[in-house]
Amino acid sequence: MDGWPGNGERWVRGIEGRYGGEERLELPWLEGKAQRGGGQQVQMDSSKWGFVGSQVELRCLFVNSNPPVKISQVTWQKFLNGTKQNVAIANPSLGVSVLPPFKDRVSFKQPAVRHRTPSLEDTTITFSNLRLSDEAAYICEYTTFPAGNRENMVNLTVLARPTTGMSLTAPTIVARPSNRKVTVATCLSANGKPPSMITWDTRLKGEASNQETRNANGTVTVRSNYLVVPSRSTHQQKLTCIVTYRNERITDSVILNVLYEPEVTVEGFDGNWFLNRQDVQLTCKADANPPVSVYQWKMLNGSMPNNVEIRNNTLIFKGPVTNELAGTYVCDATNSIGTRSGQVEVNIT
Repeated sequence: MDGWPGNGERWVRGIEGRYGGEERLELPWLEGKAQRGGGQQVQMDSSKWGFVGSQVELRCLFVNSNPPVKISQVTWQKFLNGTKQNVAIANPSLGVSVLPPFKDRVSFKQPAVRHRTPSLEDTTITFSNLRLSDEAAYICEYTTFPAGNRENMVNLTVLARPTTGMSLTAPTIVARPSNRKVTVATCLSANGKPPSMITWDTRLKGEASNQETRNANGTVTVRSNYLVVPSRSTHQQKLTCIVTYRNERITDSVILNVLYEPEVTVEGFDGNWFLNRQDVQLTCKADANPPVSVYQWKMLNGSMPNNVEIRNNTLIFKGPVTNELAGTYVCDATNSIGTRSGQVEVNIT
């Protein structure tokens, strides 16, 4: 009798989330591969996937019996959250119909299906310009006589390639005396499905702070901030962000530009300034970013000797060394971040 279970078949309550609890025909075959009854099979892939904007084929083949049954109609349906929605219908008498909102994106692959009197053994459909909302189960149902309905299902997963990028928190970072960790760079993987994983590669001794945001359309945005204590040692260090999306690795790098106060030393005294020695001088060396704009020299607890000429960061002592050159010389170096000092004690032997 048309529509009744064949040998080895039985009516069962559908699995929740697959057929929404409605009664369906359970078939003794590998689920998602083929379902058959009385010599007929509906062959499909168990799952397919594609990226947003891409094209995917959903295979559906009807293996007929011998002698064959008559195919009255083939219906493709989208099944989501317990609800079925017709996608495309092929009928030997009425031809082919693709329903909105699939009309411009779904077509039957085989030209024979698109004829007025179609051949319906292969009703594979082509899905173009995939959307996230296309993710669902798709049922291919054959209506036959006298065997009844035969169907199978494929699960379609739609993936979204993320937009990735890395940026510095600011073009320049200022080192402060507080030694507090601050965010220096951010790595972003936006609107991906499945979500990406973000890691960092650097010599810096910092830490990462990651955050995932699940968007309304099912995609995930992953943000990772890298925190470090800005200092002279972090200046010009390379920081690389690694975004891993499925089997892809996407890398991006930045070089940190850290502004810091001058680190000052005074060079030129070798411990052997003896009386009447000629051509001695002291030089103020400063490591600073930005460079030092002003150098200032002074004597600690005293005034500069008369025979000293100041040339920017250098003290030039004219004439022979005398006892009045002894003392502590201080150099103040200033840039836009601050002022730091260096000093040297000169002894005359």
